[in-house]
Amino acid sequence: MQRSRATACVMNVCFGIIFGMDNKTLQERYLKRVLNSKVYDVAIESPLEPAAALSKKLGNVFLLKREDLQSVHSFKIRGAYNKMSRLPRAMLEKGVLAASAGNHAQGVALSARRLGCKATIVMPVTTPEIKVASVKAHGAAIVLAGDSFSDAAKEAARLEKEKGYTFIPPYDDPDVIAGQGTVAMEILRQRPSGLDAVFVPVGGGGFAAGVAVYIKAVRPEVKVFGVEPVDSDCMDRSIKTGRRVELSEVGLFADGVAVKKPGKITFDLCRRFLDGILRVSTDETCAAIKDIFEATRAICEPAGALALAAAKQYAAKRGAKGETYACIVSGANMNFDRIRFVSEQTEIGEKREAILECRIPEERGAFKDFIRKLGKRAVTEFNYRYFDPDKAYVFVGLSVADREEARRIVEQLAAAHIGTFDLSDDELAKEHIRHMVGGHTRGIHDEIVCTFEFPERPGALMDFLEAISDRWNITLFHYRNHGADYGKVLVGLQVPHSERTAFRNALKRLGYVWRDVTGNPAYRLFLGNRD
Repeated sequence: MQRSRATACVMNVCFGIIFGMDNKTLQERYLKRVLNSKVYDVAIESPLEPAAALSKKLGNVFLLKREDLQSVHSFKIRGAYNKMSRLPRAMLEKGVLAASAGNHAQGVALSARRLGCKATIVMPVTTPEIKVASVKAHGAAIVLAGDSFSDAAKEAARLEKEKGYTFIPPYDDPDVIAGQGTVAMEILRQRPSGLDAVFVPVGGGGFAAGVAVYIKAVRPEVKVFGVEPVDSDCMDRSIKTGRRVELSEVGLFADGVAVKKPGKITFDLCRRFLDGILRVSTDETCAAIKDIFEATRAICEPAGALALAAAKQYAAKRGAKGETYACIVSGANMNFDRIRFVSEQTEIGEKREAILECRIPEERGAFKDFIRKLGKRAVTEFNYRYFDPDKAYVFVGLSVADREEARRIVEQLAAAHIGTFDLSDDELAKEHIRHMVGGHTRGIHDEIVCTFEFPERPGALMDFLEAISDRWNITLFHYRNHGADYGKVLVGLQVPHSERTAFRNALKRLGYVWRDVTGNPAYRLFLGNRD
């Protein structure tokens, strides 16, 4: 994004000074900046809380730095206010400007309100209404421009030149970096000893830079790791390459760190002072969101869970025990409609769900025999649709303790002559195929389709199969455990008209709540017989 001439001159002076300094001088300069940062007019000293259950389970102490508890539910208020509070009054009176679709926008808007100046925030047209409304609530003017952040940034550059507004950078600025560095100051004060490593999320790098340079100046023995999603790893690639790398695309799940290219200042600081960059998957991030919820009863945003996901990964790979990690929960601006996806991905992220594709004979009793071979393991999902008269393909999810148990299950099924393929690490299977198994069938007549409510207890599925599967052929089956007391199941069976009364009597004896949905238009359109 292009800056005004005055702003560009100031930034170039900063770059020249910073890039010419040795590490010790740079640390001293930033230590002074952090200690003199003006953040506590708008920010709280967020607590450093233990994740007790997780710590006990994994044998290391995991501490959560609760930046999600800030007034804008993010650490971004620190850097924005520190930068803006140092601007001359004349610049504030002209107004400030930011391009952002999320937390930085709210930080600038709230800071402007506290400092009594006008703020204009340029956001993409695609920004969720909840975020637009939140920024408006702080009194900022909203300009919607383009479909992406890049489009919004171009419009912000035009407004800066036309209106004379002062642009507030989201990360690549010494005062912004110093403001974010106050989080590290608090961590070291709250944990004066016995701290092995600090984990901080990385987007453009301002947060990680501020935290790393402060900690290495004060307690250099404490390791500091930046954390990025595997699909938004611009800082990791840049440090490995030795120059700033721009990604062609970034993953949007952890939108708070979805940055294509790190800043100039932040890249230099991160490559000097971070002990490394760790990359985490979406599944690992979702599992960490659950861990944070169980520890705090708060739902953080995906970017806010990166640090804990990385700390767990770091400890597991090293077999660490008895160490202490501070994990910065950077924000909690989560859209509600994402929670379902997070829930579905969590079990896989914790490696406690195995996703298998199995081939069984297409004959009466084969389905029940297959379930019996699975033993008393909890079935989390079951998808099946009749297609081939000789064999059936079943998509099944199982609760497991770890990947080793999943491997043993595959071996046991193979020994029983059931062809099995482990899809637990297949992204396509987890994100799409599991929801698309089925479709139309041919050659099936006298099909009845019913919904059932199964009590979520071991043996409930087997009770159902004992009652019906030896007598009537199952042609369709879909079940997914959603954590409720009762699971909703869709089942198709071949029941000749002459046996319909006997079928209903069998279901009555079973005692499960059920409903005949054979006439449902959605079933007929997407699943019905095409002969």
